[in-house]
Amino acid sequence: MLEDQKPSKTSLESMGEFALIDHLTKSATTALPSTLCGIGDDAAVLKHESETVVSTDMLIEGVHFDLAYMPLKHLGYKAVVVNLSDIYAMNAQATQVLVSIAVSNRFTLEALEELYAGIHLACKTYGVDLVGGDTTSSKQGLQLSVTALGEVSKTGAVKRSGAAENELLVVSGDLGAAYMGLQVLARENEVFKANPNHKPDLDPYTYLVERQLKPEARKDIVSLLNALEVKPTSMIDISDGLSSEVLHLCQHSGLGCRIYEDKIPLDPQFIAVCEEFNIDSTTIALSGGEDYELLFTLKQDEYDKIKGNPNLTVIGHMSAKAEGTALVTRGNEVLPLKAQGWRAF
Repeated sequence: MLEDQKPSKTSLESMGEFALIDHLTKSATTALPSTLCGIGDDAAVLKHESETVVSTDMLIEGVHFDLAYMPLKHLGYKAVVVNLSDIYAMNAQATQVLVSIAVSNRFTLEALEELYAGIHLACKTYGVDLVGGDTTSSKQGLQLSVTALGEVSKTGAVKRSGAAENELLVVSGDLGAAYMGLQVLARENEVFKANPNHKPDLDPYTYLVERQLKPEARKDIVSLLNALEVKPTSMIDISDGLSSEVLHLCQHSGLGCRIYEDKIPLDPQFIAVCEEFNIDSTTIALSGGEDYELLFTLKQDEYDKIKGNPNLTVIGHMSAKAEGTALVTRGNEVLPLKAQGWRAF
């Protein structure tokens, strides 16, 4: 987890917009050769040697996060990471980010320093340059918009539309933990509201809480696949839940699929906490979201290259569109696969 410090209070009004921007971005250095000009001019100047991929995302207080249990430093880190995940899902390497924020007058300078500490840490961790953005006022709450850029690798971009019939469905890591981490935090927040003297014991939930508050993008999987000389035929990151993402691949590729319940990778702590909350673990793994793992399809003759790798799990295969999209349960029952994950509207 990231370390948090108790802030003092300096009003943003006392700073002014330009002084605030200079203060928050003073530690933003550029290291990549593709960044010719970063923060300081009217626009950044970049020079990528290959195709450029761009992704943007917004995080709105009260919709995407709750500051009652989301520390600002973690929020800054997460805001960058979730955008980098989209870049890696294109089989690309992230290079630059731009961050824009809108804040109400309830936030202090010290609060924004915490937010940007997380942003700078994410940039350093993933080797990307912060090259611009904007800061403005908000009538209420906090809003962040992050744009990430990257360069496509020599093997080319991987889209959602490249899968073929009988190809393997593969996922990185494990699923569902971030959602259950959110449930733990929400429960402890309700207890705190009822009893402000309550001190939550989160030790039994460390992995789940960290998956929610400090997710990691799977840059390592892109590098791993490259090292194994494996190029996925289609790929997507799991932000809205496994079922939603599988259906996206099916829709864009014009195919059906079979996912096998007993193949879905689950962490033991996740399983235990699902039992504690009396929630079905498969339902959460399919629909929870915010895992930011990578889901991709692979030709069957490349299976031997990934076989036995602890980072990757084959969970099913693509099929003819006429066969539909289905989940095969542990009891060998075939059920329609439905998207029940995050909805923006």
